[in-house]
Amino acid sequence: MPKPSKRITGIVPSGKDGWEVHFAAWTRKQAGEDIIVLSVGDHDFDTPSETIEACVNAVRGSNHHYTPLPGLLRLRRAMAAAATACTGVLTEPDEVIATPGGQAALYAAVQGVLDPGDHAIVVAPYYATYPNTFSAAGASFTVVETPAEDGFQPRADMIRAALKPNTRAILINTPNNPTGAVYSRERLEQLADICKGHDLWLLSDEVYWTLGGGEHISPRSLPGMAERTLVINSMSKSHGMTGWRMGWLTGPKAMIALMTDLNLVTTYGLPAFISIACAEALENHYGVKDIAERYAARRTVFLDAIRGANEVTVRGSEGGMYVMLDVSAVEADDEKFAWALLDQEKVGVMPGSSFGEAAAGHIRISLCQPEPILKEAALRVRRFASNYRREAA
Repeated sequence: MPKPSKRITGIVPSGKDGWEVHFAAWTRKQAGEDIIVLSVGDHDFDTPSETIEACVNAVRGSNHHYTPLPGLLRLRRAMAAAATACTGVLTEPDEVIATPGGQAALYAAVQGVLDPGDHAIVVAPYYATYPNTFSAAGASFTVVETPAEDGFQPRADMIRAALKPNTRAILINTPNNPTGAVYSRERLEQLADICKGHDLWLLSDEVYWTLGGGEHISPRSLPGMAERTLVINSMSKSHGMTGWRMGWLTGPKAMIALMTDLNLVTTYGLPAFISIACAEALENHYGVKDIAERYAARRTVFLDAIRGANEVTVRGSEGGMYVMLDVSAVEADDEKFAWALLDQEKVGVMPGSSFGEAAAGHIRISLCQPEPILKEAALRVRRFASNYRREAA
C-alpha cells in the first residue's frame, strides 16, 4: 500500500505494559475466577434513568438530523452554566463548544494551540492519551513529574526548568487521574504566573471536577487566566455517561469560534437525540450529587480499610475515582507487584508507571466497585503486602 502519513504512524501506545495486567484480570474474571477488577475507571452502575428516558423521548421526537457545528444552542447554554459552576467564571454559550467526549475536547485544544514543531509541557502523572495527543499535532513535549512525597502537587521550579523558546502550552489534570490529587490554589497560582509571564496557553483537564473530595479550583478563575485557559470537560464521570461520548471545551470566544471551524472537518456536529438528553441531564443535574457522594464514600471506605497496611503509603487520593498506593517499600517494580497481586490474591490493579515515572513504585486502585468489594480488595492487598515482605526476607 502507499506510505501512510507520519502523523498517523507517530501515534503509538503510551506507558508501560500496565494494560496487560488489566486485560489479564478481565479475561480471568470472564472465565469464572474470583477476580476483583480495580484496574479500569468505568462506572459499575448505569446512567441515571432520567437521562436515558430523555434520550428515548428525543429519538421518538424525530431528533435525528444534523445539528449546528458547535452544538445545539440548548446544549451549549447548559454546558456554559456547568462551566460557570466548574470554573467560577461567568461563561456564555459562545465560549463553549460541544465535543464527542473529553478526549475530542483535548484533541481540539491541542490542535488549536500548537503548530508542528511547537513544544508543550505535560504534568505527570498523566492520563494515558496525553503524550500521543501532542504527537498527533506534530508537537514535541516534555513530561514534568510531580513528586509523590509532595502529594503529586505540581512544582513551579520544575516546570520553569522545562520551558523552551518554542513552548506554547502546559497541560494539567485536576482532580488528577491516576493519583486523585487535587491541585492547591497556591500551586495553581504559581502555574498561572508562569503562563502569564511566558505567554502560554494552559490546558486544564477538569473532567473529575464534581468528584474533587474537597474544593475544586479551576485555573480559569485566577486573575488574567480566562483569556489563556482552555478547560476540557466531559459528562462521563460527573453524570455517569462514559459511553455517551459527550464533552465540551471552554475558552475565549475567538478560540471557540476557530474550534467550530475545526469541527467542520472532523466531527461535523453531534447526534441531536444525545445532545438533547445531555442538555436535560445538565439542566437538572441528573445523578451528579449521588455519583459524587458514592465515590466519596467509597474512597473513605477503602482508605479506612487499607490504613496501617505494612509499608504501603497513600499518596494523593483526595478526589477523582482512584486511590494511589505507594508500594515501593514492598516492591520497587510496580508492574511486578501488580502481576503478583493478581496471581496470588486475584486483585487487578494498574501499575503506576503506566502513567509516567512520577507514579513508578505505585499502584492505582479504581473505586468503581461497591463498598463490600472494596473492603475485600483492601484486605487482600494488606495480606499480600505482609506476605510478600516475609517471603522476600
